Amino acid sequence: MDTFLLFLAVGFLAQAVDGALGMAYGVISSSVLLAFGVPPATASASVHGAEIFTTAASAGSHAWHRNIDWRLLAPLAVAGVIGGCLGAYVLAGLDGDVVKPFVVAYLALMGLWILWRASRNAPSRPVRPLWAAPLGAIGGFLDAVGGGGWGPTVSSTLVGAGQEPRRAIGTVNTAEFFVTLAVSATFVWSLVTGHWTEAGALANHAAAIGGLVAGGLLAAPFAGLIAKKVPRRPMTWAVGGLLILLAGFQGLQLAGLLR
Repeated sequence: MDTFLLFLAVGFLAQAVDGALGMAYGVISSSVLLAFGVPPATASASVHGAEIFTTAASAGSHAWHRNIDWRLLAPLAVAGVIGGCLGAYVLAGLDGDVVKPFVVAYLALMGLWILWRASRNAPSRPVRPLWAAPLGAIGGFLDAVGGGGWGPTVSSTLVGAGQEPRRAIGTVNTAEFFVTLAVSATFVWSLVTGHWTEAGALANHAAAIGGLVAGGLLAAPFAGLIAKKVPRRPMTWAVGGLLILLAGFQGLQLAGLLR
C-alpha cells in the first residue's frame, strides 16, 4: 500500500504539471520508476499504460475548454502514432539511452529560446499544419524510447514556433492519447511475439502502475481549465522554465550524479 500511495502522489503531481504545461508526466513518472530499479522498457510500458487513462481525461478537459487547434491535431496524432510504434519496437530490443543526450541538448536549447521569446513578449502566431507531421513522428519516437518525450519535444517546439501556449498544450495533450494507445499496443505486440524479453517485470510493479493511474486521473480533469485561465506570457515563461529544469535533471542523470 505504501508503494501505491507514493506513486499516487507522483502521478497526481506529474499529471497536474503535464496537463497545465503540456509536458512532464512521462519524464517524472519514468524517472521515479527508473530510480526504483525498473528496467527502461518496463518503465516506458508502465507509463504509457497509465497514460491511456490520464491522456483521455486530459484530452476531454482541453476539448471542453476549447484549447485544441483542430488543424494540427490529425497530422500530429497520425505521425505520432507511426513514430511511437517504431520507437516502442526499437526500445523493446535495444537500449534507449543512446538518444538521450541529444534530447537533453534539444530541450535545453528550446527552453532558452522560449524564455527569450517570453522576455521579448513575442506575439503568438499559428503554426502551419505542414510542420505537424514530422514533428509528431519525432515526438512519438522519442516518447516511446525515452518514456516521456512527447510533451517536451512537441509542446516546446510549437510554443517556440509561436503557437499560443494553451492551444499548443491542448492540441499536444489530445494527440498524446492516440500516440499512447499505439505505443502501448506495440509493447503488447512485442510481448506476444517474444521480442520483449523483460515483459515479466511488469507484474512486479503493479502497485506503482496503479498509483500512477489513480493519481493521474485525479489531476487530469483540471488540465484544460488551468491552461485556459493562465495568461499567455506567464504560461510561456513556465513552459521555458520547466524545459530547463527537465534538461538539467536528465543531464545530471546522464552524468551519473542522480539515479
